[in-house]
Amino acid sequence: MGYFDVPEIDYTRYTNRQLAAVPLAVLAVALAILGGWYVMFGTPVSLGLEFGGGTEMTVETTTDESDLPAAFEQEPTNVQTVQAADNQYIVQFTSTEQEALSDQAEANLEPTGEGDVVQSVSVTSASFGEQTQQTALLGIAAAFLGMSVIAFLLFRTFVPSIAIVISAFSDIMIPLAFMNVVGIDLTLGTVAALLMLIGYSVDSDILLNNHILRRGGDFYESTHRAMRTGVTMTVTSMVAMLVMAISAYAFGVGLLASVGIILFVGLAADLMNTYMLNLSLLRWYKFEGVNR
Repeated sequence: MGYFDVPEIDYTRYTNRQLAAVPLAVLAVALAILGGWYVMFGTPVSLGLEFGGGTEMTVETTTDESDLPAAFEQEPTNVQTVQAADNQYIVQFTSTEQEALSDQAEANLEPTGEGDVVQSVSVTSASFGEQTQQTALLGIAAAFLGMSVIAFLLFRTFVPSIAIVISAFSDIMIPLAFMNVVGIDLTLGTVAALLMLIGYSVDSDILLNNHILRRGGDFYESTHRAMRTGVTMTVTSMVAMLVMAISAYAFGVGLLASVGIILFVGLAADLMNTYMLNLSLLRWYKFEGVNR
C-alpha cells in the first residue's frame, strides 16, 4: 500500500464543539432525508427488487432503449443494457404480473429475428421480498451490535466506546441518505457494502482510540501518528472504490458501480467522523471528562 504525506492539523485552533458541529450537522441532514423518505414512501430508503418484490425481464429487441417503457402499461422502474449481448435489456417492474408483462413485450417490441422477444423472466413476491428485507436488516443490526460490544470490551469506558458507536452509526446513515438522493436502491449488494462500511469504521476509530488512550506521547502527537496510518489507509481505499465504480459503470455492471460509489461516500464520511467527531469526544474525555 502506497503512502503519502498526511498534513499535521493544528487541532488547538478549534474547540470540541466546532469539531463536532460539522459531522453532526451532516448526520442531521442525512436523518432528515431518511425521515422524509419514510413519510413519503413508507420506507427510509428505496427498495430494490429483492426487498420490494416485482418482476425482472430480459428482452432481446431492435427497439431503441428509450422506447422500451412505452411498450408496457406499467412504467418500468429500471432499464439496463446487457453488455455481454447485443440488443438485450434487463427491464424491472414493481408488478408481479409476469404473464401480462410478457404478452406486452411480445406484442409491442420488435424481435431481432425469429425468436421470442422475452428471453427470461423472474418474479419476487412481495412477501418473499419482505422476508429478505427483514433478514438483511437483522444482519446489519447484528453486525452493528457486535461492533458496539467489541468497542466496549476493548476500552471499558463509556465515552471512547460511544464515540466509536456514534461514528459508525453516522457512517451508515450518510450513505443511505446519499442513495436516496442519487437513486440507488437498497439491494443485497448494497447491503453488503453497508456491512463493509461498519468494518471500515470500526478499524479507523479503534486505531485512533488506541493511539490516544493506550500509547504514550502527547495527545496531538498520538493523533497525528494515528492519522498517518488511518488517513492513508482510508484514502487508498477510497481511490480503489472510485476506480471500481467508474470501471463498472463503463462496462455496464450496475451493481458494482453502486457498491463502489456507496463505499466511496461512506469512507469519506468515515474520515470526517473519525477525525472530527470521534476526536472531539476523545479530547473532551482526555482533558475534561476523565478528571471529573
